[in-house]
Amino acid sequence: MDIKRFETGPRMSQAVVHNGTVYLAGQVGDAGSDVTEQTKQALAEVDRLLALAGTDKTRILSAQIWLADMADFSRMNAVWDAWAPQGHTPARATGESRLATPDYLVEVIVVAAL
Repeated sequence: MDIKRFETGPRMSQAVVHNGTVYLAGQVGDAGSDVTEQTKQALAEVDRLLALAGTDKTRILSAQIWLADMADFSRMNAVWDAWAPQGHTPARATGESRLATPDYLVEVIVVAAL
């Protein structure tokens, strides 16, 4: 079984495909933007990387979303709800965590089927 890596750097790959499954690194938006804009940008990166790997958001199996502040939960959800394909929504968990820098407000991690 081959392992295929996309956008590989010295620390990590942005996407890895193995055995019919796509694993994405955590995706973030532009540091300093508000949570709505960061969520839109992160989800656009999810779309781009899934397409690069040969799949799309209707094939997402699970999603983890990390928020710097759970007070942003409803604003993030408004973007997610507009983006998520109805009838194909994945299993999802959302939690609060300090992210890589204080300027990041949301990070999205997904696993998808090819």
